[in-house]
Amino acid sequence: MTRPYTLLIHGGCEGITKDHYTPESQKAHLEALGTSLAAGRRVLDSRGHAVDAVLSAVRVLEDCPLFNAGRGSVFTRAGRIEMDASVMNGENLGAGAVAGITCIKNPVLAAGAVMKKSAHVLLMGTGAEAFCKKQGLEKVDPKYFHTVERKKEHLAGKALKGEKYGTVGAVCIDGQGNLAAATSTGGITNKQYGRVGDSPIIGAGVYADNSTCAVSCTGQGELFLRRVAAHRVSALMAFKQLSLADAVAEVLESIRDLGGKGGMIAVDRTGQVCLAFTTRGMFRGLVREHQPARVAMFGPPGTWA
Repeated sequence: MTRPYTLLIHGGCEGITKDHYTPESQKAHLEALGTSLAAGRRVLDSRGHAVDAVLSAVRVLEDCPLFNAGRGSVFTRAGRIEMDASVMNGENLGAGAVAGITCIKNPVLAAGAVMKKSAHVLLMGTGAEAFCKKQGLEKVDPKYFHTVERKKEHLAGKALKGEKYGTVGAVCIDGQGNLAAATSTGGITNKQYGRVGDSPIIGAGVYADNSTCAVSCTGQGELFLRRVAAHRVSALMAFKQLSLADAVAEVLESIRDLGGKGGMIAVDRTGQVCLAFTTRGMFRGLVREHQPARVAMFGPPGTWA
């Protein structure tokens, strides 16, 4: 027996206000979100698994230089690009993640390979890259990830200030009722000391369990780590019987209590969705089976049910 699928995506929530984007830039971002939804939709229309849908959707965002993941990743203080990504399968709690990789074109596909083809959950740095190359994933020169805009940010010395919460992600429930989530990021501008945030950490920046929900986070990673934010949504649903929306709201409020901001996209096992953020905007999109896709970037989040 099949059921209607639902796919949600986000592209981060960093300083997204109308005064920061020209009409042309707004159009480009929204079109990219639409392309991401279309990629995931193709998988789901062919009765593919939720995992493959979120991997496909996030891969498109990684290939787009407009978002802080893959091609659009920010520079570290040392002038490098170090990327993190994760994916989780709610059907069997399978999970894979990579941290600090520099030469694999699509980090989210690397995370998928760790989940599907290794006995591990998280691989890092050169070890992760060696594993990915052995699996035949596309390797590129690290300069492939260098973009003019990110280089300007790096040279201007922008660091941990303002709303710089750049991450991309996707969550899905497929036609068989399976949940999945994926998250990918280039981190924060001018990060140092090999910093890793919540995005590649299962339970912090990503989580999926068929019995509850699938979640992908974006925001101040250290605080999402401390709250184990993505898993906390699932736990509130399982143990306090909160609705998806109430669980997400409670977790985002707990982030606010620590002085932080961010956003979440989530879908539960019944197909209910939540796109919530405490910043001024969030790149986001939603598509349901047999319905047109919707994309947005400015606040307030509204209700896409």
